[in-house]
Amino acid sequence: MKFSNTLIYWYLQNKRDLPWRKTKNPYFIWLSEIMLQQTRVAQGLDYYLKFTSNFPTVFDLAKADESTVLKMWQGLGYYSRARNLHFSAKQIAFENGGQFPTTYKDIIKLKGVGDYTASAIASIAFNEPTAVVDGNVYRVLSRYFGIDTPINSSKGIKEFKELAQSLIDKTQPGTFNQGIMDFGAIQCKPKKPLCMFCPFSESCVALQKNLIDVLPVKEKKIKVKKRYFNYLVIKTKENKTILSERKGKGIWQGLYQFPLIESNKILNKEELIASEDFNTLFQNDVSISLFNKKDIVHKLSHQHLYTQFWVIETDEQKAADILWNEIENFPVPVLIANFLEAYKPKK
Repeated sequence: MKFSNTLIYWYLQNKRDLPWRKTKNPYFIWLSEIMLQQTRVAQGLDYYLKFTSNFPTVFDLAKADESTVLKMWQGLGYYSRARNLHFSAKQIAFENGGQFPTTYKDIIKLKGVGDYTASAIASIAFNEPTAVVDGNVYRVLSRYFGIDTPINSSKGIKEFKELAQSLIDKTQPGTFNQGIMDFGAIQCKPKKPLCMFCPFSESCVALQKNLIDVLPVKEKKIKVKKRYFNYLVIKTKENKTILSERKGKGIWQGLYQFPLIESNKILNKEELIASEDFNTLFQNDVSISLFNKKDIVHKLSHQHLYTQFWVIETDEQKAADILWNEIENFPVPVLIANFLEAYKPKK
């Protein structure tokens, strides 16, 4: 009880002024929690305001087409979050009559919602005493209690969840959960935590035993896979290009891209032209130049994309049916969005 009291007192003095903190509307809380999965508050805030402005109710989000949702999500990454959000919005609006599920047990059934998100929504919107556990919570609890169980192990996930659940203030669970998240984000930070001004400094095991830089412990990361992308940026004399939607279940599903040749290494111009995929696409003479003078490395959680953008100018290309000034209407990966921002084709 002392831990929760101290934490809540700190939170009430130091909490961040965030728009989703000013409502009990589960739709807005759900929206914010989905956006903040793997995204910093500073980055997610503008997207939250944009979504709530364009989709003020779950019905508005449900009625939008997926391409519009993905376009508005562009730049936030991890696009499966947007697809799952849209899927669940349609479920809530059209199958549940707009009624948001009210318990942890039902909230976690929504597509894209896990233990953390369900706990946050249930506690904040419906006052259900279910503890949240995310990176901030792992850090606070592992340091304060001196726990070196790896936070990404099955044992660690269970241990920290049970500990958080035992500490939660059952009379104000939403306040406790938001408090421990804010405490980890702005006080007990990953680097250079503010230990000198910490209300737990006298009882924190990590501080007493000089383990601040050691805890929390993580098991060794999965090996990062390298992939090599060659985008063919086509420009015809009619100022048209090719964009196609990514299918399947891979990264960027539902987003649009230029024709892509994936290789097992970085290609030079001669190797690209000699490839079967290139010759299938182009039978006539073309002018080809490499836009980026050095490789663009786009880092995802388990893969690094070494990317080259090849500008292909040609008199005609039958499959090129999209005008350059229409490209901005299509949702694209941030990798391509950044290229388009830098590339200004000749008129």
